[in-house]
Amino acid sequence: MIVGNGEVGDEGRAAIAAADFVVRFNECRSYAASPGRTDAVAVCNTGRPGKAMTGDTGWRTLAGVIEASEIWCVRDPEKFAEMRAPLALSHPELDDFCDDYTSQFKAFCKEAGKRHVVVEKVIHEAVDDALAAFHPEPYVVPSTGLIAIAEAFRRFPGADIGLAGFGHAGWDGHPFAAERQLVDGYIAAGRLKRYAAEPPHSSSQGA
Repeated sequence: MIVGNGEVGDEGRAAIAAADFVVRFNECRSYAASPGRTDAVAVCNTGRPGKAMTGDTGWRTLAGVIEASEIWCVRDPEKFAEMRAPLALSHPELDDFCDDYTSQFKAFCKEAGKRHVVVEKVIHEAVDDALAAFHPEPYVVPSTGLIAIAEAFRRFPGADIGLAGFGHAGWDGHPFAAERQLVDGYIAAGRLKRYAAEPPHSSSQGA
């Protein structure tokens, strides 16, 4: 199960409880609504989110983070180093977007006895290629949630993978409309199953 930060719902909670492997995101905001299991926390390891998590000892004490045996850094430092100069021209307001905190997450994992995973840039680039089929408006990067889905496909080929708490909405630097179309295609092909919250909330936030 890959659990975003939106509404989970009863069906999603049951699927999370029954899953063999559960991925949450960043501050594990889904945990309060669906406690009981976290195996990996996928983190945005660059920019302000990365700085906030590694600089805040409170993040380390969150129940989901404590439970997790793995921390997935979804932004390959090499990829984001390559992006720094182009972003300085296209989005000068994102001057700290590519600041990298991977080494701090790695140090935390070593101290806490957790596995440290860096999602390689080939995954990011494959996601960009897949999104191109839906002709998204110019965007900065795919969402953490979509990168985690791609990593789960790589890590668990042939597994039944469920989604809960994905609203496909949030920061305008992510191509959420195209991401929804891509995920809907994966669902139609049987690669993913979506557990929708009941009743749906249009304001829910994806990962």
